[in-house]
Formats: sequence, C-alpha cells, structure tokens
Amino acid sequence: MDDKTLCKELDSLIQLDIDAVNAYSMAIRNIDFQPIADQLTRFRGDHERHVTDLSEIVRRHGGEPPKSTPDFKGFIISGFTAIRSATGTEGALNAMRRNEQLTNATYQKSLGKGFPADVVTVVQRNFEDEQRHLRYVEQTLRDRPWESSGATV
Repeated sequence: MDDKTLCKELDSLIQLDIDAVNAYSMAIRNIDFQPIADQLTRFRGDHERHVTDLSEIVRRHGGEPPKSTPDFKGFIISGFTAIRSATGTEGALNAMRRNEQLTNATYQKSLGKGFPADVVTVVQRNFEDEQRHLRYVEQTLRDRPWESSGATV
C-alpha cells in the first residue's frame, strides 16, 4: 500500500473517531447516573487517543490528518445522538450503541485493507477498544443499573 492510500484510509478512521468524541460528549451530558457517565468519559478518552495515534502515523507517512471537527457524517451522528440522548440515560446509551456498532464495523473492515504490520497493530488495538465499548453499552442496557439508583431514565 502506498503512502497516499494509507493516509486516505487512516484519515477515514481518524474522522470516525473525531465524530465519536463529539457523540460521546453529547451523550455524557445527558447521563444521569454518574458511574455510566464516568465510563463513557473514559471511552471518549480512548477515541481521543485513537485520533492522536492514527494522526501520528499519517504524519510519518507524509500526510496531514483531518482537523478535529465533525464532517457531514459527524453532524448526522451528533444530531442523532443529541436527539436520542435528550431522553436521558437510556436514550444516550441507545445512541452510543448505534455509534459503536458503526465504529466496530468500520474498524473491522479496515483490518482487511492490507496495512503495514505496525499500522495493523494500532488499528487492531483501536478495534479491541471499540469491541469493549460496545460490550459495555450493550451489557449496561441489559442490566439497567440506573433504575435501582433512582436516576432518571
């Protein structure tokens, strides 16, 4: 894979993670149960790390990573997250489940792109984060811990 193609592929992942950071910020504002808000804040930090790590690779390969602003798809994701999150903890988690399904599918697909081994290592680590995020959101939606805490749904 040539540097230009590599940078283009990684730019797409970077933009996805930028959009995820923004979506997490919106969701966190609407979570009434602090342990969930704290966990989502950590997940947002994972996405910020993904942006940093992938951006470093892009620069090493002569590219310029995207700016930390949402693109058109990011505005759609943010709008969806804002609407769903406005209903409280459950709505925010449902929005984040959809967002994490998208990031999981995108990262999984990217692993088949023929990246160099050092890039595969970073992308695989990021994908493992995404899988962990989705498992947490799905389990939390099943367990509904906010219901026994007195927090609003």
